[in-house]
Amino acid sequence: MSENILEVKNLKTKFYTEAGIVSAVDDLSFSLEKGKILAVVGESGCGKSVTGMSILNMVKPPGKITEGEVLFCGNNLLLKSQKELRSIRGNEISMIFQEPAAALNPVMKIGAQLAEAITNHKNIDGSRALYEGEGLLAKMGIHSPADIMKSYPHELSGGMCQRVMIAMAIACEPKLLIADEPTTNLDVTIQAQILNLLEELKNTMGLSIMLITHDMGIVAQIADEVLVMYAGQAVEHTEAEVIFDNPRHPYTAGLLKSIPSLTENQEELYNIAGMVPDAAEFTEGCRFAPRCEYALEICFSENPQIHKISPKHMLRCHRYGENAYE
Repeated sequence: MSENILEVKNLKTKFYTEAGIVSAVDDLSFSLEKGKILAVVGESGCGKSVTGMSILNMVKPPGKITEGEVLFCGNNLLLKSQKELRSIRGNEISMIFQEPAAALNPVMKIGAQLAEAITNHKNIDGSRALYEGEGLLAKMGIHSPADIMKSYPHELSGGMCQRVMIAMAIACEPKLLIADEPTTNLDVTIQAQILNLLEELKNTMGLSIMLITHDMGIVAQIADEVLVMYAGQAVEHTEAEVIFDNPRHPYTAGLLKSIPSLTENQEELYNIAGMVPDAAEFTEGCRFAPRCEYALEICFSENPQIHKISPKHMLRCHRYGENAYE
């Protein structure tokens, strides 16, 4: 029987701004099984990155987690002290951020940064940490890791910086890795290498991965399950193969139609009409209704609830009983 390493229940994260209260994450619930890759997908502004930060309880003012539970191995992280959280972050749960070059310290050599990541959680001396760091770089498929250890971030390519970030993230053999857009601004060849590396780590370390992305092509390559978010809410969650074979939410269907085809002659790429609404301007009805060509009258006045349409398929849509959207 499968076991969940992460369970998020009714999570709400709000930002208290001069313009009003912004609900960045609204009543979000999902789970991630041990040893699986869950892709969290949606356009920019859908709340994906805030969700990742909320799981680690790293939301800074004016943001605040107002409700919900984040159960990691059965323990609610939102009830932990900052001291307890510091022990968990980087040790049991690691996160790699967008723009790896910006996340690395520009005035520290790679070796020093790796050693620091290791000694923060392991009771070993600096020389041993440097040795382990070099081994981690080799594990990332980096040739001449000793030379990279002596380099500064600006001397490395984007793909190399991302490998360094992954090495730092897995240095203490965490149980869960949150990867926020790990292939952004990388060419397709390097993207594929990074994704293959993540999948290899899942298989060899038993690592559970929450992959935040807007790219459905990446999802198709690596994900076991998919959580589709729109305007701070979950709109669909199921196994990856079900999402691609039979999407049930019109937003999910639109994301899939936006993937460029290598076999079909496309004069222009499909684009979902409109934009994700500003979080300060959410209406009472379905947040996707203004962009949805299948919207009913009720969609503009009543926010749909989550429906369980099969044991592993959750859907937020008033038309949940209908077939896939064409």
